[in-house]
Amino acid sequence: MRLLIDTNIFLELLLDQLKADEARNLLSSAAGHEMFISDFALHSIGLLLVRQGKESVSRQFVLDMIQNAGVQVLSLPAENMDLALDAVARFRLDFDDAYQYAIAEKYALTIVSFDVDFDQTALGRLQPADIPRS
Repeated sequence: MRLLIDTNIFLELLLDQLKADEARNLLSSAAGHEMFISDFALHSIGLLLVRQGKESVSRQFVLDMIQNAGVQVLSLPAENMDLALDAVARFRLDFDDAYQYAIAEKYALTIVSFDVDFDQTALGRLQPADIPRS
């Protein structure tokens, strides 16, 4: 499967939150799946971690996930920004979720998220436990 991993999956793990184990299991046992993160999510994670004084965690995240684990970073070109804005209107999503949705739609990805807002969209979402282990 081609998986777009939403921001909240990574943050659960990085901030050791309630669903950290689910996120860890997905990220450590998703062999056979292609994993992607949007540039928006990557920058949002960096922003949040730096605001919390966790620059070293942000550095390690990029090293572990992007450089070593091969999570690919995708962006939405400016000429496709209407895809995100259309998702805002169609599904009443916040812009950050609409951007994720537009990336998933453009690149034919399955959204993996804890965010129930994606449930109302045409693509829906899977949770980490729903991803088959290879």
